Amino acid sequence: MNKVLNVSAYLFVPLPEAAALREPMLARAKALDLKGTILLAEEGINLFLAGDAEAVRGFLAGLRADPRLAPLQAKESWSETVPFARMLVKHKREIIRMDHPAIQPHAGRAPAVDAPTLKRWLDQGHDDAGRPVVMLDTRNAFEVDYGTFEGALDWRLGKFSEFPDALREHAPELEGKTVVSFCTGGIRCEKAALVMREAGLEHVLQLEGGILKYFEETGGAHFEGTCFVFDEREALEPTLKPRKLETPGS
Repeated sequence: MNKVLNVSAYLFVPLPEAAALREPMLARAKALDLKGTILLAEEGINLFLAGDAEAVRGFLAGLRADPRLAPLQAKESWSETVPFARMLVKHKREIIRMDHPAIQPHAGRAPAVDAPTLKRWLDQGHDDAGRPVVMLDTRNAFEVDYGTFEGALDWRLGKFSEFPDALREHAPELEGKTVVSFCTGGIRCEKAALVMREAGLEHVLQLEGGILKYFEETGGAHFEGTCFVFDEREALEPTLKPRKLETPGS
């Protein structure tokens, strides 16, 4: 029986004292016997945690006691064992590296589409304005190889910081279409959507909550394969159950 709660969450919000938050956050997580990784930066927080459900939810409640982190929303899944070996809290320059300083997500999010609406658009073959919908995978190439949306664009990124250059090469392919950027949990596609809007693309949306929220709310319709996750579970089925796979190409 699955008894370990796994959560992922992120929030772009100004945290000027991010470095000072590291030690107390690590101490509290360890006191609750949690495992995983928390990334802190002046632009926000990104976390992956696993442990006893009451402890995990209690830790999140403690974070949300800070008014700045009150909007933090977590995506949940379950496993039989803890998929992390230790508990780490790191201070970084960015919670997801893009090396594009002009993009400040906390200053204003790109518009988003929720999972049920996206499924309806994919069912009917267009958005509510009649425009074709293009799914753009913003993950690294090896992640895409585990699974992605049917017909999704895959620019074979080696790392997320390559996205702005890839966009400059491929932008003409996206004009006149509704572009929905997506990733595992939402953090990369949020930055990607902002970069596309900065580049002048008009109809750009991010998938709210990423693939994991889409699995949770739709069961994975129009998605082929599994979703790679950066822990010992390796990949999740659309049911959000772990599935151990051989590495593609091995």
